[in-house]
Amino acid sequence: MARLLKQGEGKRLGLPGRAVLEMVSGEIDSKVTFRVVEVPVQKPGETLRGPHLHRGYEECIYVLKGEGRTLSESGELSIKAGAVVLVPPDEKHVTRNTGTEPLVLLCFFPTPDIVASTENFPDF
Repeated sequence: MARLLKQGEGKRLGLPGRAVLEMVSGEIDSKVTFRVVEVPVQKPGETLRGPHLHRGYEECIYVLKGEGRTLSESGELSIKAGAVVLVPPDEKHVTRNTGTEPLVLLCFFPTPDIVASTENFPDF
């Protein structure tokens, strides 16, 4: 059965360096995860989040608003509204805001729970 999910029903996650609203995951019996992520403008002297990877599955990122850069083991990509980034399984990556307004991303994962298979690193 099709379902309508409202923004207020999403789960707010306390993840470092960004605001994350998880709209879809295994918690609502889905087979995928969908998140709305807001990366704020970097403040002078602020420690930035290190890279992470997802064991065994891709991450697909759609840039809804703002400008940034996705850094990965295979290189750097400049991104802006309308761009799509496909990160392969097991590749370290991180997306940073390089603009003057929040960077808003829609992140899709083909798994119901990304927590157990996500690994964080201090640097590349």
